[in-house]
Amino acid sequence: MTEVYLSLGSNIDRSRHISAGLDALAGQFGELITSSVFESEAVGFDGSHFFNLVVGIETALSVGALSDVLKGIEDENGRRRSGPKFSSRTLDIDILTYGDFVGEQAGVTLPRAELTKNAFVLWPMAEVAPTRRHPVSGQTYAKLWADYDKTRQKLWPVDFVWRGRTLSHASS
Repeated sequence: MTEVYLSLGSNIDRSRHISAGLDALAGQFGELITSSVFESEAVGFDGSHFFNLVVGIETALSVGALSDVLKGIEDENGRRRSGPKFSSRTLDIDILTYGDFVGEQAGVTLPRAELTKNAFVLWPMAEVAPTRRHPVSGQTYAKLWADYDKTRQKLWPVDFVWRGRTLSHASS
């Protein structure tokens, strides 16, 4: 089994699509490690605010098979792939890390570059895996978040309830 971290985001009917994404992931992979849910402004385009979180899973699937499963979950939630790269999303699920793998496999480059560039990915990653090390830099996610320029992107935790459990426990 490989430890995998995923980012989930939505800015269209956010609560419904994030919940549906979590339900589908739990149905496929069992118990999920979940960060708090964060709200952030759209990055790269003008649009509604996003909800984002990071989820940890364990899987025996290859990167390619996992990517196919995740695309299927996005599609089930009305994801449109014909628009511009930076646009509104019903549900976006990205593979951030796949164990300690570094490189490209099945069209997926790992670790995902946005992991250290975007607060909406790094803060929740630091929350769920603070002592894990980035496979390229070797720094812990807690250290990467501590050193991150928090003035670059506005981001705040929000109360979010999934399956009767509140997914908000963040502190900066």
